Amino acid sequence: MKKHMTIPAPSRDALAELQGMIAAGYPGTQFSVFRGDDPDGWYLRAVVDVDDPDEVTDLVLDRLVDLQLDQGLPIHIIPIRTPERLATLRARQVAERHDVARTPLS
Repeated sequence: MKKHMTIPAPSRDALAELQGMIAAGYPGTQFSVFRGDDPDGWYLRAVVDVDDPDEVTDLVLDRLVDLQLDQGLPIHIIPIRTPERLATLRARQVAERHDVARTPLS
């Protein structure tokens, strides 16, 4: 049975700040927070409608580093694509492979 874990106030505030930054740049983002152990800390999962999730990391990276290094908070973010965006990208990749396969060799 899992024990309920309370997020310490400094980490909770940092997670809320990062969530606000991401939501301002990417409205409609869905968030979840969980405790992880590789590395140990609190994780903010952001499900974002973008082709490149690294854009989300870039948005908050400076602040995230400040929180981790200057304040010693074990905070991490995991930006992932929405299922719909992922399906669109996969369909595009399949179509591109199909086009390449139909290209005649010279």
